[in-house]
Amino acid sequence: MGLLLMGIIALASWLVGLQLKNKFEKYSKVHLRNGMSGAEIATKMLHDHGIYDVKVISTPGRLTDHYNPADKTVNLSEAVYNQRNAAAAAVAAHEVGHAVQHATAYSWLTMRSKLVPVVNIASRFISIALIGGILLLNTFPQLLLIGIVLFAVTTVFSVITLPVEYDASNRALKWLQVKNMVTQEELYGAKDSLKWAARTYLVAALSSIGTLFYYLMIYMGRRE
Repeated sequence: MGLLLMGIIALASWLVGLQLKNKFEKYSKVHLRNGMSGAEIATKMLHDHGIYDVKVISTPGRLTDHYNPADKTVNLSEAVYNQRNAAAAAVAAHEVGHAVQHATAYSWLTMRSKLVPVVNIASRFISIALIGGILLLNTFPQLLLIGIVLFAVTTVFSVITLPVEYDASNRALKWLQVKNMVTQEELYGAKDSLKWAARTYLVAALSSIGTLFYYLMIYMGRRE
């Protein structure tokens, strides 16, 4: 049952990731009529929300886009930073959505930020505790329980990430539409791109929950 669960999770993750890649390739061909690049979109959205202390910078790699609250930077991958299409507009606006969340002290983002140091510490010891706990299940089951608690922390983090990501996408799409930054065709592409991007976080959260229950089953099954 455990192997079947892990297999289903891995397959779902692969399928969603593949679909996301295909969607971004598709909507990268839908060029913006306003001719603005991802960087220009991000800068305008920041200024429209009265945010002037956040920098928009280019970062190497593919799908490496993120907002860094520590140094207040919207980091856009090279393609998103320079390109002028629906996919780039969607990603750029989404990352600025996180900057807006930060500026307005959005509760879910605040909660996730507070968990980051705890998750970083937990991540260092999870593998050792889980693997060691399974190997020593009959003699030292407490080690596996420690691993489960550490894994639960990362699972909570994954679940909290969901409203943060969905809210950032909603803010992005609302701004793109209200400010007439995109046509209806471009807006559809942006929505579809962000929908599949959000599903990667959903699959990650479900995967984490499923894996947590798997380890719980092993721990509880030691008594049988």
